[in-house]
Amino acid sequence: MSIVVGIIVLAIIGWIITTFGISVFHAYSRYAFIPQLITYSILYGVSSQNYDLSTPSQGDSRTVVGSRISFLSLTLAAAITYGGSAADYFVYYPPSTAPLALFSVCLLSLLCSFTFPYCIGIGLASGIPLVPAYSTAYERSQGALIVAGFTEATSPANFNRGFGKFLSVVAALGLVANLILPTYSSGIDFQVLGRDFEKIPRVVWNSVGIVIYTVCALAGRGHLAEIFTNFLALMGYWVIIWVGITIEEQLFFRSHLGFRMGIGKREDRQGWGKSYDWTCWDEPEKLPHGIAALIAFLIGWVGAILCMAQYWYIGPIAKLVGDHGADVSAAYDPMLEPFD
Repeated sequence: MSIVVGIIVLAIIGWIITTFGISVFHAYSRYAFIPQLITYSILYGVSSQNYDLSTPSQGDSRTVVGSRISFLSLTLAAAITYGGSAADYFVYYPPSTAPLALFSVCLLSLLCSFTFPYCIGIGLASGIPLVPAYSTAYERSQGALIVAGFTEATSPANFNRGFGKFLSVVAALGLVANLILPTYSSGIDFQVLGRDFEKIPRVVWNSVGIVIYTVCALAGRGHLAEIFTNFLALMGYWVIIWVGITIEEQLFFRSHLGFRMGIGKREDRQGWGKSYDWTCWDEPEKLPHGIAALIAFLIGWVGAILCMAQYWYIGPIAKLVGDHGADVSAAYDPMLEPFD
């Protein structure tokens, strides 16, 4: 399957599932993880003998720590993007659902869905210097490295490489689950731009979103992995800033803690999330102008620029850690925003 065909197939499947609504999405998500879990379990079983678990990390202690912090920031950027769209799906839960239950379900799901693939990815990457086929595949793309993990298996000796290629396709189709959530949310995001946008059905906006990212994917198909890796970090900075603003608004300005610190209002001490007037969400005249949020957001981006460590740019604060810097923006942004 060529890259072009793969992109189009994924886009069509994503469009079908998002078009028929949230119930179809939930039904798909309920079972879609099963073939993925089986596929990645097999991948671990046939490729783990090529993992390098003995070579020590390269560089002095500060450089090693900096690299690990940067990797942590990148993995956080991938997971925290769910925070911006989670409310689109949990809004269908009964209002009586306990907040702790929702938090626990989200945290457990994210831990289970990220940890296992990350460990396999780290293992495959560790084998790149030792296995020539891994090195050659990685020069093409990360996806090719997954295929090599199947096809270059030496144990069991009778592992069918054709079956390995089939499993690679199954792994690629797992991207559908990643496409559905932002695609479905994009329709809602378009509708909240204004009353005129709201009049246009969600399915139309979903289709527009799919066309946009399909065209972008086709145009940049030769460098998709590089583009995605660079954009993922930027997307993480964006979301971390908003998550920090939201949490600190609740903790410092709408809680007993904030009132005791002298920065909260007495009437806002109603418990987690209860001081908001949820009924006026579509009445602009009753909503804040967002000036404070905008200032906090911009200050957060200043912190992100100072603290980011990417191969195309390393901020002055990030440079202070090791030879390659450390992406510490995730810690800087939330610390600074309460002073906005």
